[in-house]
This record gives sequence, C-alpha cells and structure tokens, in this order.
Amino acid sequence: MPTRTSEPTAVTARALAPDLARGFMLLFIALANSHYFLSGRPVLGGHPQEGSSLDSAVTWLIATFVDGRAFPMFGLLFGYGVAHMVRRRTDAGPRAVRRLLWRRALALVVIGTLHGLLLYAGDILTAYGVLLFLGAWTVRWKDGWLLAAAALFFVLCALPGDDSLSISTDPPDAALLPPDVATAVVERAQMTPWIALLGPLGFLCPFLLGLWAGRRRILERPEGCGTLLRVTASVGIGAAVLGAQPVSLMLAGITPVPDRPALELIGPLHDATGVLGGLGYAAAVTLLAHRLGNRRGKVVEAVAATGRRSMTCYLAQSVVWTLVFTPFLLDLSADLTVTSTAVLALATWTATVLLARHLHLRGRRGPFEVLVRRVTYGRRRV
Repeated sequence: MPTRTSEPTAVTARALAPDLARGFMLLFIALANSHYFLSGRPVLGGHPQEGSSLDSAVTWLIATFVDGRAFPMFGLLFGYGVAHMVRRRTDAGPRAVRRLLWRRALALVVIGTLHGLLLYAGDILTAYGVLLFLGAWTVRWKDGWLLAAAALFFVLCALPGDDSLSISTDPPDAALLPPDVATAVVERAQMTPWIALLGPLGFLCPFLLGLWAGRRRILERPEGCGTLLRVTASVGIGAAVLGAQPVSLMLAGITPVPDRPALELIGPLHDATGVLGGLGYAAAVTLLAHRLGNRRGKVVEAVAATGRRSMTCYLAQSVVWTLVFTPFLLDLSADLTVTSTAVLALATWTATVLLARHLHLRGRRGPFEVLVRRVTYGRRRV
C-alpha cells in the first residue's frame, strides 16, 4: 500500500499528460488573451473588424479552436490537481485537507490580486483561489454529486444570455489599456473583485469533472480508459468546432451579424461547446502522452516543463502584454492586427517554453510554483 504524505510530488514522479496539456494550453491562453488588447477599430467578440482576409482567417481559427476552449481545460486540470493533493492526504481528516487547500487558495488569491492590479486586469488566478476556497468542501462529495453539479453548471452556462464575451461589442477599456499608472490601479481594483467572484461560476463544471477524473487517475493511467478518452476527444473537439461556427463565421465576416436574440443564443452555444472542447483537448493530449510513452524528445520535454511551471509562464505572458500594449509604454494596441498579435502570442509562448526548459535542465522549479508550494506545505523541501 502506498504511503500517504502531505509533501508535494517530486518532478520525477509526475505523469506526462497533465503537464503536457498545461504546456500546450498556455499557447492557447496567449492567443486567447492577446487579441482583447487591440483597439482603434470596431470590435466584436474581442476581435477587431474590418481587417484583411488573412486577419479574417486567423480570427476564424482563434474563435473556433481557442476562445472559450483553453480555460475550461485549465479548470479541468486544476480540479485534477486538487484531487491528487487530496489523494495524498487520505489518512488526514477533512479539516486537515481543507486547511491544506485553503492555504493554496490563499496563495492564489494574493498572487492573482497583485497580478490583476499590476499587470493584467483579466487575471484568473484569483478566481481559481476563490473557487478552491469553495471547492474544498466538494472534494469529499460522492461521484454522483460531482457529476450532477457539473451537469447543472454546464446547463446554466448554456442558457441564452448576453454575457458571453464571444458576442461582446465592447472595446478594451481603461482597465486593460490604462493611460497612466493611477488609472490602472483604480480601474483594476474595481474589476479584479468582479472576476474573482463571478469567474468561478464558469470554471465550476470543468473543476468538478477534474475532481472526478482525478480520483480515477485517468490522465495518469489511461490504459483502462482508452475508449472513454477516444470518445471524449472526438466528441468534445467535434462539438467545440461545430458549436463555434455561428460565432466564428460571424467574427470572420463571412456571415452577417444577426439580431440580438440570435446573438444571445449563439454566444452561450459557443461557450458551452468550448467546455466540451476543453475536455476533448485534455483527452487528446492524454492519448498522445500515452502513445509517446518513454519516447520523449526535446520538444515534448520542453512543453511538459512549461506545464510544470504553468503559473510562472502564465505570469510571464502578462509582462509581455503590459510592455507591448500599455499606452504609456510601447502602446501598440492600435498598430497590431489580429494576425500580428497571434504571431506575438506564439513568440511569447515559445520564449516561455525556452525559459521553462532552461529551468528544467538546471533542476529548478518556477519561482511562483516554489512560492505557492511553500505557502501550501510549509517549509518543506519543494
């Protein structure tokens, strides 16, 4: 019988699939976040309109495969990681487990709040922290309760409404593009609490499914779950691609913008199928990791190293967005296009992969991973 411990998992003991999935999805997060900074033209769904044919093609690709599809996968992996932490504390009582999770939640809230105030108003770390404060009560729910609650929140997110970012006509505001430091702090201080409190609602479904999958170690031991993973990958990604088309074709300028009632249908459809897509991506990466086995090349190891340092690499992206887009710095929000911003996102992700590989070769964790682990586990070796 394995020994249960409250120590963090050693790097050599980590499964490939979750880290590889996080590493790949950080590229999607870079692509999803960066285009929301673009200004100077009419905006729909965070994408500037009236661009070139190439911009339209890139917009279609991002709206179909990226927007609303990366963050649900991170929610799933977040829940999966929480299940792993709980499993390693099986011998501890519920209070001890909750205290461990609450310490981690506190670290996320503090780091996320500073991130939201100083760098990026759309921070999600604070939302994850709030989610974990509440989710600490769900880790001992029975499987049926987890799946029923996940289904409920999935249905709620799919209901018609005008809250979907995929149909928003709002250009970047002063919180994203502040004219000065004072405005940045004031505007972001108002936005960060809203994201922290409302964000968990969108992440609850994949988080609860991640808890369920983590109990079965599906991403670590896929041998007996091949059919489930293949079905999830094909159905999830297929549904995400099809469900995105009403919005994707509209954003690319191929189909006209419909009336408001239709928008309030296709926006939630885009978001709901994005949750399925996130699950599909996680399943597809798990199948890939299983097929690779021990045949890991330098690229796979580098992307997995990025996933092991996902918080540090996520925050590094925000440093780039701040330098490039902030009006009192480089101020390129009105000069870049959807295409050039996608290239910037790819270059930024590549730089973080190289950084992560550099740290990996020297046996060092990311600085923010070390910080969170110390807060969570105390002054143990991390």
